[in-house]
Amino acid sequence: MVNATSQLPQQTDLEAAAAWLADRVVATPVVRSPALDRIAGATLWLKAENLQTTGSYKYRGATLAVDRLARAGDCPGVIAQSTGNHGLAVATAAQAYGLAATVVLPIDAPLTKVRRIEATGAQVMRVGTTVEERLAVVERLRAESGYRLVDAYDHPDVIAGQGTAALELIEAAQRQGVALDAVVVPVGGGGGVAGACLAAAGRDLAVYGVEPVGCDSLRRSLKEGRRVTVPPAQTLADGLRPSCVGELPFRIAYGTVAGVVRVDDRAIARALCLALFHTALLLEPAAAAGLAGAFRLAAAGAFHQIGVVLTGGNIEPAGLARLLTEHVAAERRIVL
Repeated sequence: MVNATSQLPQQTDLEAAAAWLADRVVATPVVRSPALDRIAGATLWLKAENLQTTGSYKYRGATLAVDRLARAGDCPGVIAQSTGNHGLAVATAAQAYGLAATVVLPIDAPLTKVRRIEATGAQVMRVGTTVEERLAVVERLRAESGYRLVDAYDHPDVIAGQGTAALELIEAAQRQGVALDAVVVPVGGGGGVAGACLAAAGRDLAVYGVEPVGCDSLRRSLKEGRRVTVPPAQTLADGLRPSCVGELPFRIAYGTVAGVVRVDDRAIARALCLALFHTALLLEPAAAAGLAGAFRLAAAGAFHQIGVVLTGGNIEPAGLARLLTEHVAAERRIVL
């Protein structure tokens, strides 16, 4: 595994992480849908990480990082800040290793995620609405408790672990005799897209990030050549609202990622409903944003074999009901 206190992770670190994780995480399927292919006008390869342990690919990086800390032998506990999925993944991994855990969530975190994290035995603190507010609390708690931080974005093991999902996707297509043209990953803090860049290194393969409109820190940072903070806009994809891309992910993505696609709430909701109707995969909006971005890339006509990392499936039932109702109503209006 990567030396978590030193340099950027490399492709070899990702490959080592994939080997270590092979019998410790769910080997999630790569799903194909002729109906979605027709809608997209391209062949889509969907890595169903919504079926992963904790319902998100965040478990890959979290369990890798927590294992290192547990094996060090001097770790009293772990601490993480998150909008939900990373916190749940860290808490679940900590429970497996018998470590105490504290997770700092936004005050408006979905109650379902709060309860699932608490069910692991972790302590949950709900603070503010911005990542800066959560990080300030994390620093204070870490100083008081001595707990080790498992950062959601700027942690080499987290990046390498999340990147294994993209690597498995690429290799699954290869086993079918297909070389993907592009891989698409939703972007919050950027760990997933950075990991995908590592997975794609040395291949004739474009990696694209997807950000909600108004939450495009990576897109602006790539344009400026430095990390740019963006006051997050409201979006269905609450997991993609960090105000600034992580330092390590930006260093990996800069000069490597092919580009960033922006999608609005309407496109996200449509992608979520289409995935459910045509693949029976339940996605959260952040994961559906990746599929929406793949539709946009396919419409541009440059790519014909597109892989999408469907990053998670932890959606609130009330939110799902509303989106489905609105989608069905819109479809009826079109028919009439």
